[in-house]
Amino acid sequence: MGKLVLVEHLSLDGVMQAPAAADEDTRGGFSRGGWAAAGNDEVMGSVMAKGMARDGAMLFGRWTYEQFYGFWPGQTDGNPYTDALNRVTKYVVSRTLREPLPWENSVLIGDVGDVAAVKERTGLTVLGSGGLAGGLMRRGLVDEWLLMIHPVVLGTGRRLFGEAREDLRLVDSVITTTGVVIATYRKREDA
Repeated sequence: MGKLVLVEHLSLDGVMQAPAAADEDTRGGFSRGGWAAAGNDEVMGSVMAKGMARDGAMLFGRWTYEQFYGFWPGQTDGNPYTDALNRVTKYVVSRTLREPLPWENSVLIGDVGDVAAVKERTGLTVLGSGGLAGGLMRRGLVDEWLLMIHPVVLGTGRRLFGEAREDLRLVDSVITTTGVVIATYRKREDA
């Protein structure tokens, strides 16, 4: 069985909405996008590169898949993430999209409940995809959380955990030069 890993940027108050750009995700009137950009450094890049080299596939919700597809395939500056994202199998959970999906190596999954069958065959890494992440946690499908916790409090926005309850144990941590804590958690065995 594969391992399912959530990779998320979070503010100190748990917000995950629109870390990369001001206009990335304005749903619900969110106007504080782009808050994670100042935290990027070589340490974070190194940790992310290790994750991209991990065996397995990517798993996206529809909204995040469309955002990534709108940006990454067109990057021609030699960015190593472009090749990795184009090459890897991308599973997309959506009830509204139809095959064939536009981005190479993309496979449609109709419902979050079908993810367990895919996980039986391969490891999965989830980037962003907050709604999907919540559904995966509710079903007990998440094995590991790689959280990049930025030293910023936003006060509003979509949160990763919401009302979810998870008993986690810290298995690794790195502090970047910008003060971002990159923490890796797994479920506590005694929980």
